[in-house]
Amino acid sequence: MSSLTPEQPRVAIVTGGSRGIGADICRRLANDGFAVVINYSSSVERAESLVEEIEAQGGQAFAQQADVTSSDDVARLFDATMEQFGRVDVLINNAGVLTTIPLAEVSDELYNQHFDTNTKGTFNTLREASSRLDEGGRIINISSSALALNLPGYAIYNATKAAVESFTRIYARELRGRRITVNAVAPGPVDTELFRNGKSAEQIESFANMSPLERLGEPRDIAELVAFLVRPEAEWINGQVIRANGGIA
Repeated sequence: MSSLTPEQPRVAIVTGGSRGIGADICRRLANDGFAVVINYSSSVERAESLVEEIEAQGGQAFAQQADVTSSDDVARLFDATMEQFGRVDVLINNAGVLTTIPLAEVSDELYNQHFDTNTKGTFNTLREASSRLDEGGRIINISSSALALNLPGYAIYNATKAAVESFTRIYARELRGRRITVNAVAPGPVDTELFRNGKSAEQIESFANMSPLERLGEPRDIAELVAFLVRPEAEWINGQVIRANGGIA
């Protein structure tokens, strides 16, 4: 493992980092002095635009295409990060898909898509991180407060995130001795394209009113929590799932 010199920034990989919550996490970490690797699957224009935005503000970032469902792509993502920055200190598992549909109507293709991206994708990056992350590193998996709501249409999505939460608790114990913490952040409804897709204005308003704060979450709400968890001062928080949902559950 490499040791950090005063001139070197800490380095964070953010999967699904080109849009939504992932993009705000990249902005926030770059603002805190991290060199950020913006992973994307297909949104190259958004990823490159975000790199330009971060660099214009004096930060360091580069975009790297990788399909997290592929272990070879994930290895290539870590290789590219090591080549660019020489180290990996933080992994944010944010890439995900969400389709709400009754369980009985879920096709094999849709089932596989959700488990491949949300669950296998997280597994692939966690496994790769075991030999790549520097001592004292941080891993944050993005789960969902939907698990606590048990809403119709969320069965398959919730199942993928339940697995991610299980990974989180157990992997934190398996990395004993390296001062690497593993936590999950479980947002409630957050105002992103992924959330709004397929929902009517009435449904969106209903979700907003679920919280005692009477609003949807914003990507920045989640980014601020992630930024805290990756700080050295947050070391004593480990193996936890933190529900960031404005009080809906």
